[in-house]
Amino acid sequence: MDELEKLKKRRNAIILAHNYQRPEIQDVADFVGDSLALAMKARQTDADVIVFCGVDFMAQSAKIINPDKIVLFPDETAKCPMAAMVDVDALLYWKKKYGYDIVSYINTTAEVKAISDICCTSANAVKVVKSMPNGVIFVPDENLGKYVKRFVDKDMILWPGFCPTHLGITKKDIIKLKEKHPNAEILAHPECTEEIIDIANEVASTEGMVKYAMKSSSEEFIVASEKDLCYRMKKEMPQKKFYAIENAVCPTMKKITLEKVIKSLEKMKPEIKISKEIIEKASIPLEKMLKIGRES
Repeated sequence: MDELEKLKKRRNAIILAHNYQRPEIQDVADFVGDSLALAMKARQTDADVIVFCGVDFMAQSAKIINPDKIVLFPDETAKCPMAAMVDVDALLYWKKKYGYDIVSYINTTAEVKAISDICCTSANAVKVVKSMPNGVIFVPDENLGKYVKRFVDKDMILWPGFCPTHLGITKKDIIKLKEKHPNAEILAHPECTEEIIDIANEVASTEGMVKYAMKSSSEEFIVASEKDLCYRMKKEMPQKKFYAIENAVCPTMKKITLEKVIKSLEKMKPEIKISKEIIEKASIPLEKMLKIGRES
């Protein structure tokens, strides 16, 4: 810990960590949050160096928003499987075929963002889609798209992508926990399947779940998302109980370790590198999203 603090001070660095990161990473981070909160925090920081503890698209977004800052990504193999499901050429074909604007979930690569009209997160997806003048092509998470459709009366073409971690959470998992903890409220991420959404008391982004639990009079919660979100919730609300889906683990998020974070600051690599052209194009839909995020 002492070594890490010295390195941070020497490099004028900030550590940003997603809610799904290992507990020890959350403990050393300067800020822990969901995709939208992290993107906005990356924009606000005065640090020269951003150490991003998450998956590839998040670190790329931080670089796009902060082209003049150094963005370190401690493990280059931590690639989001859902983001990898989008093919740029196929997406351009869809745009030509349907003539709709592309709304890309922030869980996409920089190259996909570069051909998108606007980005969104799970926190503001409904608001973003509502803001579009016509129908949209929504990529890549089909479950999130189906959730948005519940609130938006417009044509949505859904890309057949998914989050393996959230797709793996079953209704049986939830019912089993509910039988053990009958007074617990069910919190679900919109990347979950519709059968989970239908039985949830609250559907929200990871940050939204944290805020809901803080305000709720309930003392117990079943959390239908990646299990280490519960670590943050227990840490911030020790008086309440949170029950994780034990098999809901994102192996990609867990690739980043404390040792890798220290090594990245020592060697100042791996560093996120994106071409000037992609940064310029991808920054447009991201800025539109951040504007809506600030207004939310």
